[in-house]
Amino acid sequence: MAERVILHCDLNNFFASVECLGRDDLKDKPVAVAGSVEKRHGIILAKNEVAKKCGVKTAEAIWQAQQKCPSLVLLPPHYERYNYYSQQVRAIYDRYTDVVEPFGIDECWLDVTGSTMLFGSGEKIAEEIRLSVKKETGLTVSVGVSFNKIFAKLGSDYKKPDAVTVIDKAHFKEIVWPLEASEMLGVGRATKQSLRRIGIITIGDVARTSPDLLRMVLGKGGETLWRFANGLDNAPVISSAFAPPPKSIGRSTTPEKDMRTWDDVLLILMKLSDRVSHSLRENHAVAGVVQVHIRDGELNIREHQRKMPQPIRITEMLFKTGAELIGEIWDGETPLRSIGIRACELSGDDECVQLSFGCDWNYLEKMEKLERDIDGIRERFGKNSVVRCRQLEGEPLGIYSSFGKIVV
Repeated sequence: MAERVILHCDLNNFFASVECLGRDDLKDKPVAVAGSVEKRHGIILAKNEVAKKCGVKTAEAIWQAQQKCPSLVLLPPHYERYNYYSQQVRAIYDRYTDVVEPFGIDECWLDVTGSTMLFGSGEKIAEEIRLSVKKETGLTVSVGVSFNKIFAKLGSDYKKPDAVTVIDKAHFKEIVWPLEASEMLGVGRATKQSLRRIGIITIGDVARTSPDLLRMVLGKGGETLWRFANGLDNAPVISSAFAPPPKSIGRSTTPEKDMRTWDDVLLILMKLSDRVSHSLRENHAVAGVVQVHIRDGELNIREHQRKMPQPIRITEMLFKTGAELIGEIWDGETPLRSIGIRACELSGDDECVQLSFGCDWNYLEKMEKLERDIDGIRERFGKNSVVRCRQLEGEPLGIYSSFGKIVV
């Protein structure tokens, strides 16, 4: 069997690069795309190379970035532009293979094993992609070329911006093993700390450590990291057309002002429940568990969940269950900074389910048809073409009683 040829393509400083296209006034200036301070989303979403050299980091607060770089130019995000350019770049990838697995809006894995007979080596394909992206979109991309997904991603991170790095079987130890373990996919902050406690600093340290010891420290994931570090990753590149179904679907938000009353909470919760319900229908899924989380002004987070007697996805049921769960963990007085609702333990809507007594299945069937009809209207005339009466400002959303029930 021929050795696999995997590419990982990472658009450099994607959001910031898109914002700087055609802006000669921003040339050589430190630029960052940031959320709105007024809407309390004031963090750095992306930065260009100049800002990066000043120490600006993604996800840090705007005030922290401005302390490091007083001349930092802040721009608001324009997600429709990012989606457009992401699609343009993926069309370039499609010229070389139909096995493309997105990893966020700005990264993709490509399996070009079968394409080398037509287009040449993996390195040649990577160079052609890099040049085409720059010529046709004005953006730059870094590409890693390797024999598995983990090393291909390490390759795209190895040299930036606008570069191609090849990590082959013969020389991967020279390039990969000296890197910090945290550079490898799957090693987050907590895992990094656990590894450091037993003296493991680099990827090479991981590779040379007994998998039994790693399993003892990190559980099943420890053996996986050992395989990754030794180049034994055999995970396939999965085309988006064959992507596995989601394990959960959730929505959360941080409004412009703290939520101080039940009406504030329920207004937001209804909108979030509506979006989760729509996403469940899009994915042909129903939920067996409903989970909520709340976060106060001190950023303390509390979560609560409930197993449902039957799988659900109707907005009203998600909303009512979510409101009851919030009522069990919120005192009704502490201002809330954000809330979220998540549908978990998903199953296909065509799967057989155990019917439960006391459930009005005729009502659920009617509500399902109604919500599908609403989806069709919104798709044709816009998402705000149909809204619930209680979502209108000033309308009562419900009453929270001392018994923890929501009357809708």
